[in-house]
Amino acid sequence: MNHRIARWAIYFLCLLLDVSVAASLYRGYLSGWFLLPVAVGLSLLTIYDRLQGKHALLRNYPLLGRLRYLLEQIRPEMRQYFFESDTDGRPFSRRQRAVVYQRAKDVKQTVAFGALDNMYEPGYEWAAHTAFPMKVKPEDLRVTIGNEQCEQPYNASLLNISAMSYGALSKTAIASLNGGAQLGGFAHNTGEGGISPYHLQNGGALIWQIGTGYFGCRDEQGNFSPAVFTKAAAEGAVKMIELKLSQGAKPGKGGVLPAAKNTPEIAAIRKVTPGVSVLSPAGHTAFSNEYEMLAFLQQLRNLSGGKPVGFKLCVGRADEFERICTAMVNTGIYPDFITVDGAEGGTGAAPLEFTDSIGMPLYDALALVVNMLRHYGLKKHVRILASGKIITGFDIMKVLAMGADACYSARGMMLALGCIQALQCDSGSCPVGVATQDPTLYQGVNVADKKVRVANFHRNTIYALAELMGACGFASPDKVNPAALYRRITRTDVRSYEEIYAPDYNSKAGAALYPGPSVNN
Repeated sequence: MNHRIARWAIYFLCLLLDVSVAASLYRGYLSGWFLLPVAVGLSLLTIYDRLQGKHALLRNYPLLGRLRYLLEQIRPEMRQYFFESDTDGRPFSRRQRAVVYQRAKDVKQTVAFGALDNMYEPGYEWAAHTAFPMKVKPEDLRVTIGNEQCEQPYNASLLNISAMSYGALSKTAIASLNGGAQLGGFAHNTGEGGISPYHLQNGGALIWQIGTGYFGCRDEQGNFSPAVFTKAAAEGAVKMIELKLSQGAKPGKGGVLPAAKNTPEIAAIRKVTPGVSVLSPAGHTAFSNEYEMLAFLQQLRNLSGGKPVGFKLCVGRADEFERICTAMVNTGIYPDFITVDGAEGGTGAAPLEFTDSIGMPLYDALALVVNMLRHYGLKKHVRILASGKIITGFDIMKVLAMGADACYSARGMMLALGCIQALQCDSGSCPVGVATQDPTLYQGVNVADKKVRVANFHRNTIYALAELMGACGFASPDKVNPAALYRRITRTDVRSYEEIYAPDYNSKAGAALYPGPSVNN
């Protein structure tokens, strides 16, 4: 009977309101004229809800059912601002977001009263410090990318801006990121959407990413064009070339540029027809196996004048990466770098199944890639870049301990721009103007201010990394030791990163994982 009572209560209240308004008008009260539109509107809405056939909830509970949709709509904001604790937010907690904001604004970055994490819960991680700390200079935390086959090596920061295309982000966001890269002396990955004028606006170093759509280096049929690539790669701001095989947030799936976002400007940058939806294929058309891929990388290296070339992937199958390693050994072609993107990486839009259930998480993938390269004697030729939820100095030190040489951050840089984790990236209505093409929104991003914040975040994070390394006795990034980092497995079982992620090649477990010839380096 409760649903019937609720339904008739709504009818009665609407009728009562209508009678009250009618009585006010009859007696000449002025308030009746103000309440008339409200009374008529609610009555009509009640009738409409009762007669419509699309929503059973509104049909059964006219007007009252709309309260449910309102609460559902504001639920993310209510949770974030009123109910979420400092440590349980996803994908980044309030505590994590706060440290990015503080570093970007160059304000107080300390916390009071002690740790919030339960140090005895499984998953807690820490680093072993030394009784004799040392001084590490933040300006020394750089790495040269480019092996003996590269003619123009690039000296990179340990923290760089991850791949985010113009189109996914606004022009003001892209310009701010590039300005921050220029101020801070670190690199800005273009994303697969090509090199836009906003990537070049402030003179920051670029890592040009080439995806399956070959945007910015394609012919009229959508195939890779050596001539177009050569011209674009000659741009002085382009320091490295990254071939994208897959992305952590949606591995094995190509991107979509909706017709509404395919403006004449973006179409010209991507070298596609404006006003139509553009689909990036899941795989590349320029090659179909690991040997052809390495030959293509060598072609990119030659066409670019010897700039560092590499590929990015979210690891799926270990045997496929092992075949890539075998192809490197057999051909003698070594990429200058490999970017390992974890499945926890972010994206503007992806199907839930791909985001939640496809791809290997960063630490597992990074361990596999690094150990496999060492196993085949290839690590000395190839730098490793790590990507996936990296925003703090401790995050960087963890991937360094596992064998990475540098890393990317995407959402950390977005937070530095002013992202509030509204989770509206795929709506075109980003409230802070970062992930949108709506001029009424992206004009709110002040490039002159935001580029400084991006540079501040980078500088303060690298400084934090230097302090952590010094506290642990690591004089340089290559000295960061996995044996000094620990994870609690159960309340009574603790293991080092070395035990978890660096197997003994001569053990039975190591032999099962890596059956080929073992060469440690």
